[in-house]
Amino acid sequence: MTIQEIPALNATLNGIATVLISAGFVCIKTGRKEAHRRIMTAAMVVSALFLVGYVTHKVLRHGINTPFAGTGWIRPVYYTMLISHILLAMSIAYLVPRTFLFAIRGDIPRHQAWAKWTFPIWYYVSVTGVLVYFSLYVWWPAAL
Repeated sequence: MTIQEIPALNATLNGIATVLISAGFVCIKTGRKEAHRRIMTAAMVVSALFLVGYVTHKVLRHGINTPFAGTGWIRPVYYTMLISHILLAMSIAYLVPRTFLFAIRGDIPRHQAWAKWTFPIWYYVSVTGVLVYFSLYVWWPAAL
């Protein structure tokens, strides 16, 4: 795998996480607790793999950011999405493990209370992660 392929892998992992988070949500809403547990564990693993890939890409590129080449109205839209994505992604690094910890400990009321906040934030971060990839590498790639 080359350094240029890491962003596509990361976007794929984010996409998989989105599907898993969605499936986990459906499972818990339909009373399938064991399936919910397995699927959400898989979502956490996939998200952790994404984080490893993201950090690896940043380290190998020495922190160089990929420029956004979009112009006009899409530029403020993209940066608004990017800023919200980054800020919420930082919170996910704490919220997801904390929410899982309550489930593992069997503290379901606290798990549920935290999940009400963690789920939509994690979902948003996962979806916007894919959109950031497409914005940078597919729809408005910078000429390098």
